[in-house]
Amino acid sequence: MAPRLTDIVIGLNAVVIAVTAGEPRVLTVRRITHSLGRATANEAIEALPFGPFDPAGHRTLELGLRAWVGEQTDLSLGYVEQLYTFADLGREGGISGGDGARVVSIGYLALAREAKPAGQGEAQWMDWYRYFPWEDWRRGRPPVLAEAILPGLAAWARSAGEAEERRRRDERIRTTFGEPPARWDEERVLERYELLYEAELVGEARRDRGLPPADQPALGQPMVFDHRRILATAMSRLRGKLKYRPVVFELLPPTFTLLRLQQTVEALAGMGLHKQNFRRLVEQGGLVEGIGEMERGTGGRPAEKFRFRRDVLVERPAPGMRLPMVRGSSAKRA
Repeated sequence: MAPRLTDIVIGLNAVVIAVTAGEPRVLTVRRITHSLGRATANEAIEALPFGPFDPAGHRTLELGLRAWVGEQTDLSLGYVEQLYTFADLGREGGISGGDGARVVSIGYLALAREAKPAGQGEAQWMDWYRYFPWEDWRRGRPPVLAEAILPGLAAWARSAGEAEERRRRDERIRTTFGEPPARWDEERVLERYELLYEAELVGEARRDRGLPPADQPALGQPMVFDHRRILATAMSRLRGKLKYRPVVFELLPPTFTLLRLQQTVEALAGMGLHKQNFRRLVEQGGLVEGIGEMERGTGGRPAEKFRFRRDVLVERPAPGMRLPMVRGSSAKRA
């Protein structure tokens, strides 16, 4: 018997993150051929790897997720943690599928080192700032803020019927997007996306409400369903977690230079870091140890190679790293 609207189907979504050459990458698929969706690469669709939970075939939710990622991308996941449960009514919009049932998806965050994908999903790695160009402050304030986002949000605030609602909207804009006297908070990725969605400034908002596309440039690349919201949730989680867990080392090879470590953290945080302060904090925190070797052949001075010092996991309850930001300018790497 076909599912009714009141029936619930459990979906599993994976946000798989890697950092390659100093750029944050997310694993996407463009061919979806299971009961939750039907789409092909010809439709230029982009999605996170996902699929339905099979209560008979999947022993656990996580094993089900790993199975879908393996089938769609031909990659095996290492570090995985549960992210959030997404169950808003209407979140199934954007592609055909679901057979009329309510789809409740459990999202997972996975950290990996980039490998070439294959599998059935037309998988590919994408720069995550493709979807959130306003989140990348490594080279200064993103132009899209002044050119499109803040004017669009200001018009949305003015459109409120009552003065109190206009005041409330103005306050949300300043707080969420770091307008004076507020400051930019790199962890508020999800809040910024949800505000843009509410103001109908991102493509998914008009699509989900059955409206024609807006006559304005798109703010980032849309994704199917609510997958861009899931990605925003993962970015917020990861940016916050950098400060109290050494998760960044899941994205690095066994040995690395301090420059590569800094570039990886900057890629994820979307902010430039003060070189000397960052290195001092990393070394004082006991996060790394030298291995007595130098990296050569990079065209510059040889750089000392380090590895993650795993003893820190038992020495400290929250062995993350403070982020000495370079506000409003690019990272200092000289």
